[in-house]
Amino acid sequence: MADPVLSTDGLTKRFGALTASDGISLDVRPGEIHAVIGPNGAGKSTLIHQICGGLRPDHGRVHLLGQDVTALNTAARARAGLGRTFQISALAMEDSVLQNAMLGALGRSGRPWRFFGRALGDADLRARAEDCLARVGLADHLHARTATLSHGQRRQLEVAVALTLEPRIFIMDEPMAGLGSDGSAKLTRFLDRLREEAPILLVEHDMDAVFALADRVSVLVYGRVIATGTVAEIRSSAEVREAYLGEEG
Repeated sequence: MADPVLSTDGLTKRFGALTASDGISLDVRPGEIHAVIGPNGAGKSTLIHQICGGLRPDHGRVHLLGQDVTALNTAARARAGLGRTFQISALAMEDSVLQNAMLGALGRSGRPWRFFGRALGDADLRARAEDCLARVGLADHLHARTATLSHGQRRQLEVAVALTLEPRIFIMDEPMAGLGSDGSAKLTRFLDRLREEAPILLVEHDMDAVFALADRVSVLVYGRVIATGTVAEIRSSAEVREAYLGEEG
């Protein structure tokens, strides 16, 4: 079995009397989509923040490509190969599609963002940004103001920004949020192809998308992983149905 690209070992995070993460251990392997599901308040966002560097765990470690990155901040983890998309868009809505992608490429270069105006004329940064935009299907929208994009196109742009970082893994926080059925189906097909670029840790409420995409699923309830397995195993688990899936219908 191939070594995991990303792994967590016993991540624990407490906020006063609330244990938001309770010894969470999971991994993501090359070429796979590993989905994390759970009811509201299960601790999914806290888990993502710890993996991406926004929160320091009270206990436990995060490993990326076999290296302990627990002490690294968000920017350093991104430079190390962790590409993130957000539940709530972090795009610069008044900037162009190309400018957003070039901002990501600038972050990968390690140059200070205060030089962004000068970087707009950098041929190498522009070429990297245009290539990533073409890969997600936005080559015809380079100069469009980001605010004019559809919700689905903004999701594609977020992926393009992540791609400029040359990620070794994608961390995706509810990418289907706000999409209708057609948009979700289109993004599902897109993510199915994207795993060829890098594996994906997918946090998602859209169970149709999860069951269509995931190689493995981990179920998080009250900050604890109660089950990890294939889609078939998760569907057939009585504990999972009682704790979560039963709430879906």
